[in-house]
Amino acid sequence: MLNMGGPETLDDVHDFLLRLFLDKDLMTLPAQSKLGPFIAKRRTPKIQEQYRQIGGGSPIKKWTAHQGEGMVKLLDELSPATAPHQYYIGFRYVHPLTETAIEEMESDRVERAIAFTQYPQYSCSTTGSSLNAIYRYYNSKGINPGMKWSVIDRWPTHPLLVQCFADHIQKELKMFPEEKRADVVILFSAHSLPMSVVNRGDPYPQEVGATVQKVMEKLNFSNPYRLVWQSKVGPMPWLGPSTDETIKGLCQKGKKNILLVPIAFTSDHIETLYELDIEYAEHLGKECGVENIRRSESLNGNPLFSKALADLVLSHLKSNEICSKQLTLRCPMCVNPVCGQAKEFFTKQKL
Repeated sequence: MLNMGGPETLDDVHDFLLRLFLDKDLMTLPAQSKLGPFIAKRRTPKIQEQYRQIGGGSPIKKWTAHQGEGMVKLLDELSPATAPHQYYIGFRYVHPLTETAIEEMESDRVERAIAFTQYPQYSCSTTGSSLNAIYRYYNSKGINPGMKWSVIDRWPTHPLLVQCFADHIQKELKMFPEEKRADVVILFSAHSLPMSVVNRGDPYPQEVGATVQKVMEKLNFSNPYRLVWQSKVGPMPWLGPSTDETIKGLCQKGKKNILLVPIAFTSDHIETLYELDIEYAEHLGKECGVENIRRSESLNGNPLFSKALADLVLSHLKSNEICSKQLTLRCPMCVNPVCGQAKEFFTKQKL
């Protein structure tokens, strides 16, 4: 189960940021080996304060373990032929790291491994970075995998994922005053990307848009909505419109009932608990004079979400495919040679 991960304690924040700012698949900085540690050190106190305000750490490991347990329990029942099923967590920037998970799997003599991204929508900077890490692990050791690998690399329109989002939105809409409900603007908020990444052909914006479209279809387009982008860092141009500017703009235009939906995150972490809940809903909402601003709950412990994960794995096993056709295509303007090598590594696997 591949994901970015998040620091569990305040003491983990620096190492998390250090790994993040040194990851060339996520961002390229001038003199990165020097600038990365400098930025990580400088940002640590501010980010620690944000984590302190959400309870001292990220709950993403807890939720991933919860989802993994639900998923493998269902898989053992649904597919006894491929049982026993076991989940491993492979985070990119905190323990348990992707490399640690691979070592554990190799020592457990796993026969068949699925690199299962927990980001429903694919981006080179998220799922791509995790897949590159798997390739780098074997390449740096000069060994071939002891297990057969395949990849679930994206699932933006899976029916049960869409159902989960729609259910959580409907539940939250009921919390608005009845006379305001039909006018609530649904803001689907996803982590933004630098325009340099978008312009080289990253499929993420289109895939997030596909999820939004399917969710709104499921809701019979009950409310006006927009797709907006959060978590911009640094002075470079990023994909917009930004979530905070959109909230301000809507308020100025008299649209003061807003429902925020984290559409690219399945579990709570800093972007939902601090950025959406505290920074935008609490502080910015007050500043702008919103009437009602709420956030739909993340998928966290929803049993239907564990069912979605199990269904994805089962369908993948039955398909006998290594990966999606999309994964075999590099971004047209890709400049990272490791992306090509990682794609080749996976597509050459034999099941």
